[in-house]
Amino acid sequence: MAELILMPKLGFDMAEGTLIEWVKKVGDSVAENEVIAIIETDKASVEVPSFRSGVLRALLVEEGTVVPVGQPIAVIGTADEEIDLTSLEVGKAIPKEKREIVATEETAVLAPTPEPSPSVEVGRRAVSPVARRMAEELGIDLSQVRGSGPGGRIIKRDIEEHLKQLERAPKPAPPPPIPIPSAAPAEEGYQVEPLSPMRQTIGRRMTESKQQAPHFYITIEVDMKAAMALREQLNALLPEEEKISVNDLIIKAAAIALRQFPRLNASFAGNEIHLHDQVNIGIAVAREAGLVTTVIRDCDKKSLAQIAREARELIGRAREGRMRAEDMVGGTFTISNLGMFGVEEFAAIINPPQAAILAVGAVRRVPIVNEQDQLVVGTRMKATISADHRVTDGAEAARFLQAFKAALEQPMRLVL
Repeated sequence: MAELILMPKLGFDMAEGTLIEWVKKVGDSVAENEVIAIIETDKASVEVPSFRSGVLRALLVEEGTVVPVGQPIAVIGTADEEIDLTSLEVGKAIPKEKREIVATEETAVLAPTPEPSPSVEVGRRAVSPVARRMAEELGIDLSQVRGSGPGGRIIKRDIEEHLKQLERAPKPAPPPPIPIPSAAPAEEGYQVEPLSPMRQTIGRRMTESKQQAPHFYITIEVDMKAAMALREQLNALLPEEEKISVNDLIIKAAAIALRQFPRLNASFAGNEIHLHDQVNIGIAVAREAGLVTTVIRDCDKKSLAQIAREARELIGRAREGRMRAEDMVGGTFTISNLGMFGVEEFAAIINPPQAAILAVGAVRRVPIVNEQDQLVVGTRMKATISADHRVTDGAEAARFLQAFKAALEQPMRLVL
């Protein structure tokens, strides 16, 4: 039986994505979880897998099309069945308030937008997703654009035509230059770098987090001598491609502590706090274009070797910009590790709607005073938790850090 494949939602704040490549074409057989397309979000390029096996019978959007979340992008079925788009309710698959063209401007018949009554039209213009996106990016007032699509709908070519008209319009004379006092220093040269979509998203979300979530911060120092010794012993038994990193130890220790303190493994949701059943830890991965977070699920139930293997695969895909849909969503807690850059300690910004984030510094050899009041060399690491005061309090966050510290200082807990 034929079914629709919809634009997936990859993150709570994702509203649309750009279909940049069809990996499969019409008539190709696909297996369940086989990649059929690649979409681009504000954060990364993501592989879209098929949710079932079958034959790809129709592609409803062209490459390069911006598609809102939840709208159909393809039809999958069997090789010989007749496909009736009307019976598949392509138009009804879209929420009423977002029901717009899901294919190109020329194939609107695939998902017709019902003509609104005159009363609905007042103060509202029908605009295709592509045209709206162009207008927002170019700063165009849509009330000044004439629509040529069905029912006066504004489509991509209308925005392009409006731009041509603006270019042909006579340019006003530039205002006279403002005199600069001779005492003022000459302006230094600089280069302009436009914000990428990823940097815009990072800026928007981090601003919202700092403005809306009342952060507080607690730092603890961990004795890493035993944990580093255990890592050395385990890696001596493992091939190069399966070796365990310090970050893998940190992830497992955090997962153990989160099981004991579930309010740190939570999300703030208006008048509710959601305590998550799964411990899904997000790892902040630095790319040249910006920071992305990739998620390892059920960290409390997985062995160190499993965490190491998954972390290596996820980080590799993130750095290559080929993340899968499931790589980006579902995180309940985040770890940001800057130890590899020699950073001793720092405080991170909470990744909303999560309740907390753990910032980890480098494992360092430092002078310490032991129990015999002797000055010796110790192995230490500092970790700082940033927590949302709407969800948790200082004492609870401090106890979480104590449990995290205990798991690393008695590292056999990590392998039990």
